[in-house]
Amino acid sequence: MRVGHTYTRHFQLDTRQHELLGMDLGEGVPRRALVMGLSLYLLWVPPMLLVFGIPSKITFTFYFLPPLLTVVYGMQKNRKVDRRWNLTRWSIGARYLVLGHRPIICGGRRAAARSEWISRRARWAGRTEILLDSPLGGPIERWLGSDEPVPSGAGAPVRLAARPRLYGPDAVVKAYGRKLQQQEGKS
Repeated sequence: MRVGHTYTRHFQLDTRQHELLGMDLGEGVPRRALVMGLSLYLLWVPPMLLVFGIPSKITFTFYFLPPLLTVVYGMQKNRKVDRRWNLTRWSIGARYLVLGHRPIICGGRRAAARSEWISRRARWAGRTEILLDSPLGGPIERWLGSDEPVPSGAGAPVRLAARPRLYGPDAVVKAYGRKLQQQEGKS
């Protein structure tokens, strides 16, 4: 059997910024990381100015470090899905926990009823035990919703393990040859 490979990962070129406002950046900074960092700083600093005021030597760390760490670790390739950044995986995970997702039923032929969605309590299972024992337990319990059983007709998720195969011309000729032999045998 022949094996196919995907080479698109090798062709991904990262643009770099070698100079910024007249300063030489040497080997260059990846432009996407630079843009992400600048946008995070623009979103982070104004609320910090409102809360803490003008930064001092002590509070400067709170102004500077969180966006920097987010960009440094967030712009690295994820170990589970190497085509995504860590920041993308974090945002998808946070969106799932907060909003959930609409189940796909019959390949999208039928819209899922609200009772078929995964409940907030089920999505947050295993992550809230410490918070439920804290003084915030009551509001969190109300936010998670009631402890409902799984709706009838809903079961465990179906795990698919599809393995694509690539057939070459030799396999096609062999299969076509069998078809011709079967047709000749019938006539």
